[in-house]
Amino acid sequence: MISLKQVHYALAVERHLHFRRAAEECNISQSTLSTALAEMEKQLGFQIFERDNRKVLVTPLGEQVLERARSIELQMEDLNKLADSQREPLSTPLSVGVIPTIGPYLLPCVLPALQRQYPELKLNIVEDQTADVLEQLRRGALDAAIIALPYDCDGLLTFTFWQEDLLWIVRADDESAGVERARVDDLARTHLMLLKDGHCLTEHALSACKLENASTHSFSATSLSTLIQLVIGKIGSTLVPEIALEQLVDGNAELASIPLEETGPHRKLAVAIRPNYPGMANVEALVRLFREELNRTVTH
Repeated sequence: MISLKQVHYALAVERHLHFRRAAEECNISQSTLSTALAEMEKQLGFQIFERDNRKVLVTPLGEQVLERARSIELQMEDLNKLADSQREPLSTPLSVGVIPTIGPYLLPCVLPALQRQYPELKLNIVEDQTADVLEQLRRGALDAAIIALPYDCDGLLTFTFWQEDLLWIVRADDESAGVERARVDDLARTHLMLLKDGHCLTEHALSACKLENASTHSFSATSLSTLIQLVIGKIGSTLVPEIALEQLVDGNAELASIPLEETGPHRKLAVAIRPNYPGMANVEALVRLFREELNRTVTH
């Protein structure tokens, strides 16, 4: 009979496509992992992986096995967490993914309140781009993800806790700083710099400004902080969400923030979970606390 350990080992190899790295993740020797998977393939009667000294490939039948294995592992993870769901909310370990255009601005706002109200909570935070965070959520590596909508969250549940506009950031001495609301032609007068592909904020910005594509509006920057420094350096202009204004713009006499003519909200912040995640009380507590702290500290 195929064991849950063998399922776990096979999924680790699928993630890494490398036996040694998979063994390290599972905290076992490479020979133990190889033996367990060879026995699993013997019981199935076909190979899951093709391997040589240079690479590991998943066979067509192996893909079907691993798809079912992922479902089994998720169900076991959720089953193990059922006991935790009977305890007080946010009193057990919680792994949460967050995207870079939210994490640096939300976490300083909410973490003190989380520590104060839920002192038993052990929080593991993983920062990554939206696609990667949601992939980790779907395979059970995360309990929840904090993302920005709209975004394709097929197969997941989302709970919105905040909505906000984007603002155009220019130098205070730029002639554009005098406009009351920024229109598309205002943005076109400067070099509009957005985050590199893969950051959902770029898509939200293009949509809010009614711009067609990012090819002429990117600087391949990976953070809003970098873009702000480029604005200060007279390279161009950029767009930032309201939640980031206090850290990035407020109090800096060199910068001016201008609302967009296009009505908002331009993005919504939400907690995403798997449909069968048993810790709904945790999600409700997070959403409530996030909303309260943002309403208290962020001015629309």
